[in-house]
Amino acid sequence: MAARGQAAQRPAVHPKGGEVAISSPLDVAETHISRLFFVDDRVYKLKKPIVTGFVDFSSETARRLACEREVELNRRLAPDVYLGVATLLGPEGAVCEHLVVMRRLPAETRLSTRVTGGIDVSGDLERIAACVARFHAEAPTSEEIARHGDATAVLGRWHANTKEMQSLSPELLDHARVARIDALAARYIAGRTPLFAARIAVGKVRDGHGDLLADDIFCLDDGPRIIDCLEFDDHLRYADVVEDVAFLAMDLERLGAPALAQAFLSAYCEAAQDALPESLQQLYIAYRAQVRAKVAAIRAGQGLGGAGEARRLLDLCEGHLHQAQVRVVLVGGAPGVGKSALSEALGRRSGWTILRSDAVRRELLGPPVPTGYGEARYAPAAVDSVYAELGERARRAAVMGESVILDASWRRQTHRDAAARVATETSSELVELRCVAPPELVARRVAERSLSGHDLSEATPEIAEHLAADSDPWRSAITVDTTASPESTAEGVLTLLGCP
Repeated sequence: MAARGQAAQRPAVHPKGGEVAISSPLDVAETHISRLFFVDDRVYKLKKPIVTGFVDFSSETARRLACEREVELNRRLAPDVYLGVATLLGPEGAVCEHLVVMRRLPAETRLSTRVTGGIDVSGDLERIAACVARFHAEAPTSEEIARHGDATAVLGRWHANTKEMQSLSPELLDHARVARIDALAARYIAGRTPLFAARIAVGKVRDGHGDLLADDIFCLDDGPRIIDCLEFDDHLRYADVVEDVAFLAMDLERLGAPALAQAFLSAYCEAAQDALPESLQQLYIAYRAQVRAKVAAIRAGQGLGGAGEARRLLDLCEGHLHQAQVRVVLVGGAPGVGKSALSEALGRRSGWTILRSDAVRRELLGPPVPTGYGEARYAPAAVDSVYAELGERARRAAVMGESVILDASWRRQTHRDAAARVATETSSELVELRCVAPPELVARRVAERSLSGHDLSEATPEIAEHLAADSDPWRSAITVDTTASPESTAEGVLTLLGCP
């Protein structure tokens, strides 16, 4: 949020085309790299002569070029707002500064003002989402741009922010927490290299806006005006399009409107016809919160306030990183203990992909035929093939950012060890759930399922009895009593796992 005040002086500006003397009182707003002067129906933006880890505005030439670049880039989304670059003259007529000249937009139409004022912005968000989707569809891409979306580049940006944040005073940011957040992000990214490559392959890394904040979006009757893109470093605009929209989602959540953040993301995905894993959205929301926390801390270091805001943004960042973490969830136990019902309830509540051994068995081995325990499709080699396929499908899902629920008996330690290797190799969290229920309830469930003939499970009461008796100890699992309804049991499991 820009800091406002009254300017003590009234500078004269020499815009291209003639001189203009400013005689009316000025309102002034300030960001960490700019000052803005509000005069009648115009805004004049001046670059501060500063050097930071991401800008060097120490020379007059650098500031002029930055102003020209800002106008050029922002005309992509708001051509009628960015009017040009003006030159500020000193007392003797010498050039001393340059300013971006903009049309002043009504403050009451600012998206952040409307959100904090409790105004219904659902229609505005749909129009903004459509506008940004069109912008991204037309935005340039190239091999140079695309490489900024691969796993190495994304991780590099996280590390660069972390390094800069740790160069600030620990009174502004907790350095240990900043490092912990960096490690969480690194873990997600390390296991998702194929996902980032896939996003590049379908052209989703573009030259975007780079700084999509609610303060910089104005909801006018003839459509939104989106201003103030990131102009000082092209590379920081080169990113996956979802990273761009995640900035606004993060900002809406910062303003106390998480439901609006999700509504905006959904509207964008629909407008752009872009289906992407929830975990990737969470990663980029966290990244944008990290960036904004860094900016708030820099402002605080300049005496502009914002230390508390930086800490709150780190809270938001860390929370979304925990939501982003990919999980490989083993839901096991003997036939009739309710593992499939629990798996389905977990899937409904979390959106995680469900992989069921019974379904995989039919795909690999064909329809069921009467057989005894340990024979034919239940012979050890056949069982191993089913678990191997489950593990391979789990791996493919995990590297693409999808958490998976693996519904099987998980009787053998060797199969559980293989699943653990999948989780480790994809930098995912392994969750082991062993379902139990009272014997009479288990027996009733198995009998009812056998009589119905509609369930994928092939376990007869006799086979179920053998399977229950022939299982390796599973001491690493969380024991889950499934006596209650699947929905309430799933709610308890997700709470235990710290999942919203």
